[in-house]
Amino acid sequence: MRIELEKRTGVSNIFAFLSPLLALFLTLVFGAIMFALLGKNPFSALYSFFIDPLLEVWSLHELAIKAAPLILIAVGLSICYRSNNWNIGAEGQFTTGAITGSILPVLYPEWQSPMILPLMLIMGAMGGALYAGIPALLKTRFNTNEILTSLMLVYVAQLFLDWLVRGIWRDPAGYNFPQTTPFNESAVLPELLESGRAHWGIVFAIIAAIALWFMMRFMLKGFQVTVLGQSPRAGRFAGFSSRGMVWFSLVLSGAMAGLAGISEVSGSIGHLQPSISPGYGFTAIIVAFLGRLNPLGIIASGFVLALTYLGGEAAQLSIGVSDKVTRVFQGLMLFFVLSCDTLIIYKIRVRFGRGSNIEGAA
Repeated sequence: MRIELEKRTGVSNIFAFLSPLLALFLTLVFGAIMFALLGKNPFSALYSFFIDPLLEVWSLHELAIKAAPLILIAVGLSICYRSNNWNIGAEGQFTTGAITGSILPVLYPEWQSPMILPLMLIMGAMGGALYAGIPALLKTRFNTNEILTSLMLVYVAQLFLDWLVRGIWRDPAGYNFPQTTPFNESAVLPELLESGRAHWGIVFAIIAAIALWFMMRFMLKGFQVTVLGQSPRAGRFAGFSSRGMVWFSLVLSGAMAGLAGISEVSGSIGHLQPSISPGYGFTAIIVAFLGRLNPLGIIASGFVLALTYLGGEAAQLSIGVSDKVTRVFQGLMLFFVLSCDTLIIYKIRVRFGRGSNIEGAA
């Protein structure tokens, strides 16, 4: 017996549009089953997970805080994936951006100037871009797999951050806690409204999403991304550089992740510490695919995935479930998004032996 995927002759536009909604519905169904198996009331659990965090003004601010890095990272990853370059190391680029962007407030805490915050943001984006340039260099120079190199570099960045905050960057007045000195007022990203903690990071994320959507829709570079991603051979005939696209897509996605890193540290945390991310760089992969690799769709999917973080925290307090439930929901969502998209484009064919076959489609 052999199971094959056979491309459909025509793809339904209706099902293509409804695919993310179907994936979200299936995630809720299987999430309810999971809560029932855990001995929890499924309806109460789903209410705590997805509705309760939306009922307070402060929680809406927290939703924006968590959505900002997800959207920023995911829009950069969407360009990578559409160009057929697979950056899996955005978590490391996020961390590197946070480190490089924090150089000024950590090493020169007495410097207070209107220029310090823009410089921090630029340095954070450059740090993430340079770190993403490592797998780009290895791929274009030695033909290495960018999936493996970018992923392994995540752990290098995280261990380097841990070494810094426990060593040479540790706050001498911090009672031996592994963290840097708090950022001065000039180095803190301002809040948007007085009613909560939401900062300008969410504005950066939405502007980046709109800008990259415009690039993909109306600019030659966006056309190059699409052509080289779908058919590298056709792109070469058109005179487009595959190597140049590797550099462009990886460096751009690294810059977005680095900007997200320094925005998170400057706007939400206020100092460097061993853990600055609950896994934003990996969750952003789900955000990118849930948004169908469309920067505007990523804005919506970023808020949905941010809600799973808030809902997971609320569910821990209200019904006493593990924090791992959040990761389960995110994993289910990615699985169903990819499954629904695959079954829209392909149908399943089951072959028995050489002569007979049974076809099934979903």
